[in-house]
Amino acid sequence: MQHAGGAPLPPPHAPGQPPHDWAQPIEPEATAPLRPGAPPPPYTPPGSGPATAQLPAHPQSPPAPAHHPGAPHTAGTQQPPGQGWHGPAPQHASARPPSRDTTGHVALPPGGPVPMPQAPEGTGATTLAVLLIGPAGAGKTTVARYWAQHRRVPTAHISLDDVREWVCSGFADPQSGWNDHSEAQYRLARRTCGFAARNFLANNISCILDDAVFPDRPVVGLGGWKRHVGPGLLPVVLLPGLEVVLERNAERSGNRRLSDEEVAGIHGRMAGWYGSGLPIIDNSQYDVPTTARLLDDVLARTIASPPSW
Repeated sequence: MQHAGGAPLPPPHAPGQPPHDWAQPIEPEATAPLRPGAPPPPYTPPGSGPATAQLPAHPQSPPAPAHHPGAPHTAGTQQPPGQGWHGPAPQHASARPPSRDTTGHVALPPGGPVPMPQAPEGTGATTLAVLLIGPAGAGKTTVARYWAQHRRVPTAHISLDDVREWVCSGFADPQSGWNDHSEAQYRLARRTCGFAARNFLANNISCILDDAVFPDRPVVGLGGWKRHVGPGLLPVVLLPGLEVVLERNAERSGNRRLSDEEVAGIHGRMAGWYGSGLPIIDNSQYDVPTTARLLDDVLARTIASPPSW
């Protein structure tokens, strides 16, 4: 069955597809693409034999195929040629990687391990004033000097006993006991140490002082040091066991060596620092470098969280 114009009937549309739009030209029947370099097949009119086949004088290009809804559309590509097509052989585009100018293509640098941030160790480069407290034989002078020598910033060491010994004639010897004469020289030495510490701190030089400060005399001892140096003074107690203190005191000579009774009495009074809130280091089993490292760690924690004493 044919239409009046002689056109063949359209094929019925499959289920789920829209009917053909008759306002659009019908696509020609696709044939296999030509082999590159081969001549196109001759045009044979219907009803004519091979001997009478003639090429048309002006071959016409087939109409452009219609774009069906839902069919992919690729710009710049050609459809397979139909029968009688004399155009150039179709060229197939090869897949290429996206260039740097392509939108959305970002060249990332090669990855690498990310190191963990290093926290500063100890007190670092902080300018501070430290008061190291302890009984005779605790090792406070040796530890204070070692700590000052191994810091990364300028640090001075001021020993109260050294300043007291600046008095050559009429020196109040500690072996003679504590009296008004020794009390006056002690106060003078402490003011001198405080004056030197303030000058060091004003020039960005840290300082550490050592003294046998008793907890039962806050006004004379710790309070006096805070008045002369400043409220930012950081006190730390160095308190080893009594046996260790007696052993170290026996190795001393001159006026630095005290009797065992005096050492035991001073050590007993120093025990009052327990419960005061001040940091206490028991260096009975530690050498000087280990004790100095513990002192630096204690000071770092004190700076981060100031005490309430």
